[in-house]
Amino acid sequence: KKLMWLKDSSIGRKLVMSISGLGLVFFLLFHGCMNLALVFSEEAYNWICSVLGANWYALVATLGLGALVLIHFLYAIYLTIQNRMARGKDRYAVTAKREGVEWESENMLVLGFVVIGFIVLHLANFWFKMQFTEIMHMCGAEDFAVATFGTVYAPTDGAGMVKALFTTPIWGQVYCVLYLVWLVALWFHLRHGVWSALHTMGFNNLVWMKRVKCIGAIVATLVVGLFAVVVLYYLGYGIGELCAQAPAVVEAVEVIETVPVVDSVEVVVDTVQTVVL
Repeated sequence: KKLMWLKDSSIGRKLVMSISGLGLVFFLLFHGCMNLALVFSEEAYNWICSVLGANWYALVATLGLGALVLIHFLYAIYLTIQNRMARGKDRYAVTAKREGVEWESENMLVLGFVVIGFIVLHLANFWFKMQFTEIMHMCGAEDFAVATFGTVYAPTDGAGMVKALFTTPIWGQVYCVLYLVWLVALWFHLRHGVWSALHTMGFNNLVWMKRVKCIGAIVATLVVGLFAVVVLYYLGYGIGELCAQAPAVVEAVEVIETVPVVDSVEVVVDTVQTVVL
Protein backbone atom coordinates (compact mmCIF):
# COMPACT_ATOMS: atom_id res chain seq x y z
CA LYS A 1 0.00 0.00 0.00
CA LYS A 2 2.87 2.36 0.74
CA LEU A 3 4.01 2.11 -2.88
CA MET A 4 0.56 2.49 -4.43
CA TRP A 5 1.07 6.25 -4.71
CA LEU A 6 3.56 5.51 -7.49
CA LYS A 7 0.60 4.29 -9.56
CA ASP A 8 -2.34 6.23 -8.17
CA SER A 9 -0.92 9.75 -7.91
CA SER A 10 0.11 11.99 -10.80
CA ILE A 11 3.42 12.84 -9.12
CA GLY A 12 4.14 9.16 -8.45
CA ARG A 13 3.51 8.16 -12.06
CA LYS A 14 5.71 10.98 -13.35
CA LEU A 15 8.44 10.00 -10.88
CA VAL A 16 8.42 6.41 -12.15
CA MET A 17 8.61 7.72 -15.72
CA SER A 18 11.52 10.00 -14.76
CA ILE A 19 13.59 7.35 -12.95
CA SER A 20 13.02 4.66 -15.60
CA GLY A 21 13.73 7.16 -18.38
CA LEU A 22 16.99 8.38 -16.85
CA GLY A 23 18.04 4.77 -16.33
CA LEU A 24 17.53 4.14 -20.05
CA VAL A 25 19.50 7.30 -20.89
CA PHE A 26 22.49 6.00 -18.89
CA PHE A 27 22.26 2.69 -20.76
CA LEU A 28 22.20 4.51 -24.11
CA LEU A 29 25.31 6.47 -23.11
CA PHE A 30 27.09 3.22 -22.23
CA HIS A 31 25.91 1.51 -25.42
CA GLY A 32 26.94 4.50 -27.53
CA CYS A 33 30.43 4.59 -26.01
CA MET A 34 30.77 0.85 -26.59
CA ASN A 35 29.71 1.24 -30.24
CA LEU A 36 32.24 4.02 -30.76
CA ALA A 37 34.99 1.40 -30.42
CA LEU A 38 33.93 0.14 -33.86
CA VAL A 39 35.32 3.26 -35.52
CA PHE A 40 38.77 2.74 -33.96
CA SER A 41 39.14 -1.02 -33.64
CA GLU A 42 36.85 -3.89 -34.63
CA GLU A 43 38.94 -6.21 -32.44
CA ALA A 44 38.29 -3.99 -29.40
CA TYR A 45 34.56 -4.03 -30.10
CA ASN A 46 34.51 -7.81 -30.45
CA TRP A 47 36.42 -8.09 -27.17
CA ILE A 48 33.68 -6.05 -25.47
CA CYS A 49 31.08 -8.34 -27.05
CA SER A 50 32.89 -11.40 -25.70
CA VAL A 51 33.15 -9.89 -22.20
CA LEU A 52 29.40 -9.23 -22.14
CA GLY A 53 27.84 -11.99 -24.25
CA ALA A 54 25.66 -14.38 -22.27
CA ASN A 55 27.54 -14.10 -18.99
CA TRP A 56 25.36 -14.03 -15.88
CA TYR A 57 25.92 -10.34 -15.18
CA ALA A 58 25.05 -9.44 -18.77
CA LEU A 59 21.87 -11.52 -18.57
CA VAL A 60 20.86 -9.84 -15.30
CA ALA A 61 21.51 -6.43 -16.87
CA THR A 62 19.45 -7.41 -19.93
CA LEU A 63 16.50 -8.45 -17.75
CA GLY A 64 16.77 -5.20 -15.79
CA LEU A 65 16.93 -3.20 -18.99
CA GLY A 66 13.90 -5.00 -20.40
CA ALA A 67 11.99 -4.24 -17.19
CA LEU A 68 12.90 -0.54 -17.44
CA VAL A 69 11.71 -0.36 -21.05
CA LEU A 70 8.45 -2.13 -20.20
CA ILE A 71 7.76 0.05 -17.15
CA HIS A 72 8.60 3.25 -19.03
CA PHE A 73 6.43 2.31 -22.01
CA LEU A 74 3.41 1.17 -19.97
CA TYR A 75 3.52 4.23 -17.73
CA ALA A 76 3.80 6.47 -20.81
CA ILE A 77 0.59 5.00 -22.22
CA TYR A 78 -1.10 5.19 -18.82
CA LEU A 79 -0.12 8.83 -18.33
CA THR A 80 -1.29 9.76 -21.83
CA ILE A 81 -4.69 8.13 -21.24
CA GLN A 82 -5.00 9.87 -17.85
CA ASN A 83 -4.14 13.24 -19.36
CA ARG A 84 -6.65 12.81 -22.19
CA MET A 85 -9.38 11.80 -19.74
CA ALA A 86 -8.56 14.80 -17.52
CA ARG A 87 -8.85 17.22 -20.46
CA GLY A 88 -12.08 15.63 -21.67
CA LYS A 89 -13.70 17.38 -24.62
CA ASP A 90 -11.48 20.44 -24.16
CA ARG A 91 -8.71 18.79 -26.16
CA TYR A 92 -10.88 18.99 -29.29
CA ALA A 93 -11.40 22.72 -28.85
CA VAL A 94 -7.70 23.52 -29.34
CA THR A 95 -6.66 23.55 -32.98
CA ALA A 96 -3.64 25.88 -32.90
CA LYS A 97 -0.29 25.08 -31.35
CA ARG A 98 -0.27 26.11 -27.69
CA GLU A 99 2.14 28.90 -26.95
CA GLY A 100 5.31 27.80 -25.15
CA VAL A 101 4.63 24.11 -25.78
CA GLU A 102 7.28 22.41 -27.88
CA TRP A 103 6.37 19.99 -30.67
CA GLU A 104 8.04 16.98 -29.05
CA SER A 105 6.16 17.65 -25.81
CA GLU A 106 2.84 17.06 -27.59
CA ASN A 107 4.14 14.07 -29.55
CA MET A 108 6.17 12.13 -26.98
CA LEU A 109 4.00 9.03 -27.27
CA VAL A 110 4.27 9.01 -31.08
CA LEU A 111 8.05 9.48 -30.85
CA GLY A 112 8.10 6.71 -28.27
CA PHE A 113 6.35 4.31 -30.66
CA VAL A 114 8.90 5.16 -33.37
CA VAL A 115 11.77 4.51 -30.94
CA ILE A 116 10.21 1.23 -29.77
CA GLY A 117 9.72 0.10 -33.37
CA PHE A 118 13.38 0.60 -34.18
CA ILE A 119 14.43 -1.03 -30.92
CA VAL A 120 12.61 -4.15 -32.13
CA LEU A 121 14.48 -3.88 -35.46
CA HIS A 122 17.77 -3.38 -33.60
CA LEU A 123 17.14 -6.42 -31.41
CA ALA A 124 16.38 -8.54 -34.48
CA ASN A 125 19.55 -7.38 -36.23
CA PHE A 126 21.95 -7.76 -33.31
CA TRP A 127 20.72 -9.04 -29.92
CA PHE A 128 18.91 -11.99 -31.49
CA LYS A 129 22.06 -12.98 -33.40
CA MET A 130 24.43 -12.40 -30.48
CA GLN A 131 23.30 -12.84 -26.88
CA PHE A 132 20.19 -14.87 -27.72
CA THR A 133 22.23 -17.16 -29.99
CA GLU A 134 24.75 -17.70 -27.17
CA ILE A 135 21.88 -18.55 -24.83
CA MET A 136 20.58 -21.12 -27.34
CA HIS A 137 24.07 -22.64 -27.60
CA MET A 138 24.26 -22.87 -23.79
CA CYS A 139 20.89 -24.66 -23.81
CA GLY A 140 22.22 -27.29 -26.20
CA ALA A 141 21.05 -25.91 -29.55
CA GLU A 142 24.59 -25.65 -30.91
CA ASP A 143 23.42 -25.47 -34.52
CA PHE A 144 21.22 -22.44 -33.90
CA ALA A 145 22.39 -19.50 -36.05
CA VAL A 146 20.87 -16.51 -37.84
CA ALA A 147 22.49 -15.12 -40.97
CA THR A 148 23.09 -11.48 -41.88
CA PHE A 149 22.54 -11.09 -45.62
CA GLY A 150 23.38 -14.76 -46.18
CA THR A 151 26.46 -14.91 -43.94
CA VAL A 152 26.48 -16.43 -40.44
CA TYR A 153 28.78 -14.65 -37.98
CA ALA A 154 29.96 -15.90 -34.60
CA PRO A 155 27.86 -14.46 -31.74
CA THR A 156 30.92 -12.54 -30.54
CA ASP A 157 31.70 -11.11 -33.98
CA GLY A 158 29.55 -8.03 -33.51
CA ALA A 159 31.85 -5.98 -35.74
CA GLY A 160 31.27 -8.36 -38.64
CA MET A 161 27.49 -8.12 -38.23
CA VAL A 162 27.52 -4.32 -38.02
CA LYS A 163 29.76 -4.04 -41.07
CA ALA A 164 27.62 -6.44 -43.09
CA LEU A 165 24.37 -4.74 -42.12
CA PHE A 166 25.52 -1.21 -42.91
CA THR A 167 27.84 -1.75 -45.89
CA THR A 168 26.14 -4.43 -48.01
CA PRO A 169 25.43 -2.69 -51.33
CA ILE A 170 22.05 -0.93 -51.47
CA TRP A 171 20.48 -2.67 -48.45
CA GLY A 172 23.27 -1.45 -46.21
CA GLN A 173 22.65 2.15 -47.26
CA VAL A 174 18.90 1.68 -46.72
CA TYR A 175 19.56 0.48 -43.17
CA CYS A 176 21.85 3.45 -42.54
CA VAL A 177 19.12 5.88 -43.58
CA LEU A 178 16.54 4.05 -41.43
CA TYR A 179 18.82 4.21 -38.41
CA LEU A 180 19.45 7.93 -38.97
CA VAL A 181 15.68 8.56 -39.08
CA TRP A 182 15.38 6.65 -35.82
CA LEU A 183 18.14 8.76 -34.29
CA VAL A 184 16.32 11.97 -35.22
CA ALA A 185 13.19 10.70 -33.44
CA LEU A 186 15.34 9.60 -30.50
CA TRP A 187 16.92 13.08 -30.27
CA PHE A 188 13.55 14.82 -29.95
CA HIS A 189 12.35 12.20 -27.47
CA LEU A 190 15.46 12.50 -25.29
CA ARG A 191 15.63 16.29 -25.39
CA HIS A 192 12.18 16.65 -23.91
CA GLY A 193 12.41 13.48 -21.81
CA VAL A 194 15.56 14.49 -19.91
CA TRP A 195 14.17 17.98 -19.31
CA SER A 196 10.84 16.56 -18.11
CA ALA A 197 12.54 14.01 -15.82
CA LEU A 198 14.74 16.61 -14.12
CA HIS A 199 11.78 18.98 -13.90
CA THR A 200 9.73 16.28 -12.12
CA MET A 201 12.61 15.58 -9.72
CA GLY A 202 12.64 19.16 -8.45
CA PHE A 203 14.76 21.19 -10.88
CA ASN A 204 11.82 23.36 -11.83
CA ASN A 205 12.43 26.86 -10.52
CA LEU A 206 13.17 29.91 -12.66
CA VAL A 207 16.93 29.53 -12.17
CA TRP A 208 17.06 25.90 -13.27
CA MET A 209 14.40 25.93 -16.00
CA LYS A 210 16.69 27.12 -18.81
CA ARG A 211 19.61 25.11 -17.46
CA VAL A 212 17.59 21.90 -17.46
CA LYS A 213 16.43 22.50 -21.04
CA CYS A 214 20.04 23.03 -22.04
CA ILE A 215 21.09 19.85 -20.22
CA GLY A 216 18.36 17.92 -22.06
CA ALA A 217 19.60 19.16 -25.44
CA ILE A 218 23.23 18.34 -24.57
CA VAL A 219 22.44 14.82 -23.35
CA ALA A 220 20.23 14.10 -26.39
CA THR A 221 22.92 15.36 -28.76
CA LEU A 222 25.64 13.34 -27.01
CA VAL A 223 23.65 10.09 -27.09
CA VAL A 224 22.51 10.48 -30.68
CA GLY A 225 25.96 11.67 -31.75
CA LEU A 226 27.63 8.53 -30.38
CA PHE A 227 25.31 6.30 -32.43
CA ALA A 228 25.29 8.54 -35.51
CA VAL A 229 29.10 8.56 -35.80
CA VAL A 230 29.11 4.77 -36.27
CA VAL A 231 26.23 4.80 -38.76
CA LEU A 232 27.76 7.64 -40.80
CA TYR A 233 31.17 5.94 -40.71
CA TYR A 234 29.79 2.75 -42.26
CA LEU A 235 27.53 4.70 -44.63
CA GLY A 236 30.63 6.42 -45.99
CA TYR A 237 32.49 3.10 -46.10
CA GLY A 238 29.64 1.44 -48.01
CA ILE A 239 29.32 4.29 -50.50
CA GLY A 240 33.09 4.15 -51.02
CA GLU A 241 32.84 0.44 -51.80
CA LEU A 242 30.06 1.12 -54.31
CA CYS A 243 32.11 3.83 -56.00
CA ALA A 244 35.11 1.50 -56.17
CA GLN A 245 32.98 -1.11 -57.93
CA ALA A 246 31.44 1.39 -60.37
CA PRO A 247 34.12 1.07 -63.09
CA ALA A 248 33.81 -2.73 -62.99
CA VAL A 249 30.03 -2.46 -63.28
CA VAL A 250 30.32 -0.14 -66.28
CA GLU A 251 32.80 -2.52 -67.90
CA ALA A 252 30.49 -5.47 -67.21
CA VAL A 253 27.57 -3.68 -68.88
CA GLU A 254 29.70 -2.93 -71.93
CA VAL A 255 30.72 -6.60 -72.14
CA ILE A 256 27.12 -7.77 -71.86
CA GLU A 257 26.00 -5.39 -74.63
CA THR A 258 28.49 -6.93 -77.06
CA VAL A 259 27.41 -10.54 -76.47
CA PRO A 260 24.91 -12.22 -78.84
CA VAL A 261 21.47 -12.87 -77.37
CA VAL A 262 21.95 -16.66 -77.43
CA ASP A 263 25.01 -16.53 -75.15
CA SER A 264 23.98 -13.51 -73.07
CA VAL A 265 22.50 -15.35 -70.07
CA GLU A 266 25.65 -17.34 -69.33
CA VAL A 267 27.88 -14.29 -69.85
CA VAL A 268 25.68 -12.11 -67.63
CA VAL A 269 25.93 -14.64 -64.79
CA ASP A 270 29.71 -14.97 -65.14
CA THR A 271 30.18 -11.19 -65.37
CA VAL A 272 28.00 -10.43 -62.33
CA GLN A 273 29.85 -13.03 -60.26
CA THR A 274 33.17 -11.49 -61.30
CA VAL A 275 32.05 -7.96 -60.31
CA VAL A 276 30.55 -9.01 -56.98
CA LEU A 277 33.39 -11.28 -55.94
